[in-house]
Amino acid sequence: MSEKSLEEIADFLLSEAKRHGATAADVVVAEGDSLSVGVRLGEIEKVQRSTGRHLGLRAFADHSSAITSTADFSPDSLAGLAEDSVALARVTASDEFSGLPQLEHLATDVVDLELYDPAIAEITAETATEWCKEAEAAAMQADDRITNSEGGEFGSGSHRVVYAASNGFSGSYRTSSCSLSAVPVATENGSMERDYWYSSRRRLSELDSPESIGKRAAERALRRLGSRQVGTAEVPVVFDPDMAASLVGHIAGAVSGGALYRGLSFLQGKLGQKLMPEFVSIIDEGNIPGGLGSKPFDGEGIATRRTPVIDKGILANYLFDSYSARKLSSKPTGNASRSVGDSPGVSPTNLYLAAGNTSPDDIIASVSSGLYVTELMGFGVNQVTGDYSRGASGMWIENGKLCYPVSEITIAGNLLDMLAGIEVVGSDLEMRRSVCSPTLKIAKMTIAGS
Repeated sequence: MSEKSLEEIADFLLSEAKRHGATAADVVVAEGDSLSVGVRLGEIEKVQRSTGRHLGLRAFADHSSAITSTADFSPDSLAGLAEDSVALARVTASDEFSGLPQLEHLATDVVDLELYDPAIAEITAETATEWCKEAEAAAMQADDRITNSEGGEFGSGSHRVVYAASNGFSGSYRTSSCSLSAVPVATENGSMERDYWYSSRRRLSELDSPESIGKRAAERALRRLGSRQVGTAEVPVVFDPDMAASLVGHIAGAVSGGALYRGLSFLQGKLGQKLMPEFVSIIDEGNIPGGLGSKPFDGEGIATRRTPVIDKGILANYLFDSYSARKLSSKPTGNASRSVGDSPGVSPTNLYLAAGNTSPDDIIASVSSGLYVTELMGFGVNQVTGDYSRGASGMWIENGKLCYPVSEITIAGNLLDMLAGIEVVGSDLEMRRSVCSPTLKIAKMTIAGS
């Protein structure tokens, strides 16, 4: 199907919806292909390639709305979809806050954010399989204690999205991404541990090499061998970047307009308050070129932007789509996200805690006795109260050095106290995912052994 025809389909649906009496409507059309390959112990376990296209139509009858979706792009099917959508909207309960964005909020230009790499679409299953084997082999060959593997996996996708609405907005963009991972298993003295490493990028040329991924995965698995338990104590806790990113993710949920108007956020009513030290800033930035969470406009046609969420320790902004912004008498921030068949919701784009000036080694060196967290388990986080309790494992720090692995422990606190207790921010920010953080040191948390 040609690129031009996607816009034609969107225009046709909008016209049909209006013809059947819709007061407003918008359409999301998406098409793309994906590749997924997995190997284990050098043997292929899966090869999946899929290609598809689908669309969703949201029709309004004043302040009532309905959403329908289909993968059937035939003219008769689309005409019926438009008629059914309007009919459903008419019998849906009215909501005074529903509707398309106001015109002044719409993107006026669709910026090229370098989100598409044609080289990714050209990757063959054979090439992907070789990369998986190379990553797994690099892990297996790193040390005699690497005795097994849960495999190497590669995934890639290339997509095109078209969004059009009856308020006059029409835009499209292409995206691509690829990832490679390895999961080795290490054994020693009857102990068995697994760990992983991965790389994920928008451009194929920026993906880490299979060898480096495998070796890093092996190092992570080996350092877990011989783990011990520790007693209950209150000590400094250092979160590695991936685990620190999970804390930033909890903040993302708490500043979402949807959580706020439902009363499900521990940050409700705290706008403008100082919550963290002044050296901490958290930014949502949807227009970073090549960012894994980047897009030129959101799910309602509003331009993405740079929004300081925490500005020098102060809660500066919440994140909104149009609906939650109306509910809370605010303005949308370009954070509407949606799948083809669903209403828009609120999600971060590229959300990151800005890097500090201290190296991870220096952060660890600053701890006389404490925990370096490399894995978190469970879902013991209350987004309403901020109470935090999760299973954890990592490395025990003594006299500023990583001494031995620890496991089967629980770390607990309250997110507000934890955020206020951030003592040092690392310099090692790397945009490996859409929610990121450098290494973080929290002054004190409760640790309990099992």
